[in-house]
Amino acid sequence: MAEPELVWIPPQTAVLGSDRHYPEEAPARAVAVDGFWIQFHQVTNADFAEFVSATGYLTVAERPLNPADYPGAPPANLQPGSMVFRRTSGPVDLRHLSQWWLWTPGASWRHPLGPGSSIAKRAQHPVVHVAYEDAEAYAAWAGLALPTEAEWETAARGGLDQAEYTWGEQPEGPGQRLANYWHGDFPWRPEPGYGRTTDVGTFPPNGYGLFDMAGNVWEWTTDWWGGREAASYDPAQPQFTVPRKVVKGGSFLCADSYCMRYRPAARRPQMIDTGMSHIGFRCVKR
Repeated sequence: MAEPELVWIPPQTAVLGSDRHYPEEAPARAVAVDGFWIQFHQVTNADFAEFVSATGYLTVAERPLNPADYPGAPPANLQPGSMVFRRTSGPVDLRHLSQWWLWTPGASWRHPLGPGSSIAKRAQHPVVHVAYEDAEAYAAWAGLALPTEAEWETAARGGLDQAEYTWGEQPEGPGQRLANYWHGDFPWRPEPGYGRTTDVGTFPPNGYGLFDMAGNVWEWTTDWWGGREAASYDPAQPQFTVPRKVVKGGSFLCADSYCMRYRPAARRPQMIDTGMSHIGFRCVKR
């Protein structure tokens, strides 16, 4: 295994969170963070393939589900698979994400869009369809760890204390390409070059030299969402309760009209047993 390329983040007291946007980001507060090293880009398909080749690891998305854990679930939903984003054919009601998220048997990090797709031309794209335990397993193999939410957000700000974006206070201007988030009409008509993952490092780095701290894929952190309590992700299936971790950074699916969460303060819960086609990770060393 090649030594991972890491960037030093100096110890500091940073103001994390925000009082300006979504309620789960509040309150803005000062947090003391020890110095640490962090990977300068998201873990790629090539990186993850090296790990799997060395260990024979099988991701959560590649394992059959235990029917006892999901009482009443249709047999088709117990096959190995993952959640895949599908563009809609036109404008849709943005309150119903099931219109663009599809449980896809056979989807995994090797087949990011489902059966028939591959990573053959995506070696430097971030690995996706990794559940929390998959990210932890990679980190342990690499001699690293997953970041806390405070570490991740401190690194994402790039030394710009309380800035709105990873690059500064102002949003992208006309003609600028600063991050891989959704440009165009969500969820059906992205502008050319958007609406999918891209090679890590395609967009400019932040002040610490870190790539894709805004957009491309969400990234796992070690923080529990709202404590260690389990919760249902789907109000229509409240019997399925799964603990959730905080993910950070937004993804290629964050659109200003729907999910303006490609900002350092933004945070979302993610069930620990579920990978998706817009969730990846990077590691730290303390």
